[in-house]
Amino acid sequence: MKGLDLERLRAHLGSEKELTGQMFAGGRSNLTYAVTDGENRWVLRRPPLGHVLPTAHDMAREHRVLEALSKAGFPAPRPVLFCSDTEVIGAPFYLMEHVDGRIYRDIADLQGLGAEAMRGLILSLVDTLADLHGLDPYAIGLGDFGKPEGFNARQVNRWKKQLDASRSRDVAGIDELHARLAVDIPAGGPGAVVHGDFRLDNVLIGDDLGVNAVLDWEMSTLGDPLSDVALMITYAGLPLNTGGDGRPTAPLSVPGHPTIAELGARYAERSGRDVSDLHWYVGFAAFKLAVILEGVHYRYVQGQTVGEGFETIGNLVGPLVMRGHEALEGH
Repeated sequence: MKGLDLERLRAHLGSEKELTGQMFAGGRSNLTYAVTDGENRWVLRRPPLGHVLPTAHDMAREHRVLEALSKAGFPAPRPVLFCSDTEVIGAPFYLMEHVDGRIYRDIADLQGLGAEAMRGLILSLVDTLADLHGLDPYAIGLGDFGKPEGFNARQVNRWKKQLDASRSRDVAGIDELHARLAVDIPAGGPGAVVHGDFRLDNVLIGDDLGVNAVLDWEMSTLGDPLSDVALMITYAGLPLNTGGDGRPTAPLSVPGHPTIAELGARYAERSGRDVSDLHWYVGFAAFKLAVILEGVHYRYVQGQTVGEGFETIGNLVGPLVMRGHEALEGH
């Protein structure tokens, strides 16, 4: 199997049973596989093929945060082992428990839930995020997992540099958006463990529409928790895929989905945190996602992407920039 030698893995585990596995679709960063010996089920994570930078795609770091969070009772998959020996499968990797659940990636599935169930699902997502931010990083062994002080200023500078490295066309309003964001950067409240990419299709949902597990922790650090809230809100306004009428449909437009104001109020109630600056964070989240998608568009026009769907990514950048400006104006 590409990227995973099951025989070498079996030998490393000391298993007498034959292993079978398959790669999960959808990931464009770290590679994820389902592995079983017929009795036990695991999920294996490893860096992308050919990756050479040791500081990114840090398997030990992912393993560490999962271990701390699962021990603290947070719904994160429990890690089983970490292996730094690249001789086993060609890269560092870790195994974690397999968690049952469903990932909602199809807008039609959300529309089929009904308004009441849709509302409950999204509110459980907000509550889970608030619970994450309520954990004391020092108490769970993650006190040195990042540097919350100056987090927002570093993010504003970082993503401006990313934009400058991805310019292939003029994007109306994007530099003005950055300038507005840089004028009055919130200091932020107490730092917390932040996921870094918290959205509906990064969680496993149970039959009761509660959150069984939060996945994809490669962007996690200690930082400003409102950055997670704002990303979740911004993702809710982005199209998941094409709806029944042939037009891209965002989760926010599905009947029952709470409004942006309701999302902020629910998080504030559950977390006890001040969300009065949330409009800035949503403005920045829109800028950050616009830069990320502009980078994808840049690689597409350079002929550096493989697969389908990349030709439309660039069309989302302009609306995100507009959304960022609207957020800063309180809309």
